[in-house]
Amino acid sequence: MKFEEKLSKRNRVYTGNAVHFSADEIVLPDGKKACREYMEHPGAVAVLPFLDAGRIILVKQYRYPVKQLTYEIPAGKLDPGESVVACVKREMAEETGYRPKKVKSILSYWPTPAFSDEVIHIFVATDLVGAEQSPDEDEFIAPVVMPFNRALAMVKSGRIRDSKTVIALLAWATTPGAGGKRKNG
Repeated sequence: MKFEEKLSKRNRVYTGNAVHFSADEIVLPDGKKACREYMEHPGAVAVLPFLDAGRIILVKQYRYPVKQLTYEIPAGKLDPGESVVACVKREMAEETGYRPKKVKSILSYWPTPAFSDEVIHIFVATDLVGAEQSPDEDEFIAPVVMPFNRALAMVKSGRIRDSKTVIALLAWATTPGAGGKRKNG
């Protein structure tokens, strides 16, 4: 069975600073036409920062779309031409006031492939050194240090619902020799 859909007519409906929205006409595998509405995104990084073997840094912030205060791992959009590792280091300093000496890739994933091409690259960061915290001018955030196991409990209780944070915490907790076997406080 064929699955691939082919572009028939490109139709960008909005061009923003960070993301764009399109409503493309496509040809289905059976030859019929359909419309695919989606967001184009440059990609992002997210980082699970460890102060020590048992404590991590999360960022507390208000998220307007869900109208709630959230706890999330530091993250941010890739700038044009920026490497993922450079973005990790930049976002860590901006959001937490720390720079990592070591970063290691955990995984990459599509948060919502049904309506966005965004990919998030998740890293773990260790050997943190102090840096100046400098959030973007429209970001009102506060770094929060907590035990790794407390963050995991917040996922299980529904207090942490942000997908990149849930995925990073669970992935690290189930990585042999990493979260699953480390002393997590």
